[in-house]
Amino acid sequence: MNEEIFRKMTQSILDGDDEAAVDLARKSILQGISPQDALTHGFLVGLNRVGEAFSCGEVYLPELVMAGEAMKSAFSVLEPEMKKRGIEQEKIGKVILATVEGDIHEIGKTLVGTMLSASGFQVFDLGVDIPATTIVSKVIEESAQIVALSALLTTTMIRQEEVVDALEKAGLRPLVKVMIGGAPVSLNWMHQIGADGYSEDAFGAVSVARRLMEA
Repeated sequence: MNEEIFRKMTQSILDGDDEAAVDLARKSILQGISPQDALTHGFLVGLNRVGEAFSCGEVYLPELVMAGEAMKSAFSVLEPEMKKRGIEQEKIGKVILATVEGDIHEIGKTLVGTMLSASGFQVFDLGVDIPATTIVSKVIEESAQIVALSALLTTTMIRQEEVVDALEKAGLRPLVKVMIGGAPVSLNWMHQIGADGYSEDAFGAVSVARRLMEA
C-alpha cells in the first residue's frame, strides 16, 4: 500500500530534490506511515543507491551533495515526528565531527555528517577551523566513541595529527577512534599519524564508522 510513496521518496533522493523530499516526508506523516519506515524503505534506499553510484564513478560530487541535502531536508521533517511519537532512533555511537584548525572547507564535512546522522549515528558537528583543544573537550563532554576530522589542504592536514596527539595526551586515545578524510589525505597518512580509519568519500565514511564501532 505504501510502496508508491516509498518509491517516490527514493527518487527524490536520487534526483537531489529537497522540496520533493520534504513534501513526501510530510505526506507520510499525514498518512500515518512510521517515520522509521519512511527512512528505511524510502529515503535511505535512495541515499544508499547514490552512494554506491558515486563509489562506482557513475555520479559525481555535485549529485552526491544534492542527495545529501535532500536527505537532510527529509530528516528535518521526520525527526520531530519521531520525538513526538516517543520513537528515538537507536544511535550506533557518538561522533565528534570537525574541519581542523586553519581550514574552512565545509561541504565534504557536512555531507559526512548528514550521511552518518541518517545512518544512525549521533553527530556533533563542531564546524570549521576547530582547534584540537575544542575537539578534545567535546569528546570528554559527550563521551564520544569516534572523532571524524576533515582537511582539504596539504597545509592543514597536519592538524589531524595534532588532534590525535592531543587525545593521546589527554589519556583518551584508548577510548576513542579517529577517522580522517579530505582531498590530500590518504591511507598512508592515516597510518603515519596513528589514526584508525580513512575514507575518500562521504558514503564510505559510514562504512568506516560502523567498522570502528565494532572494533
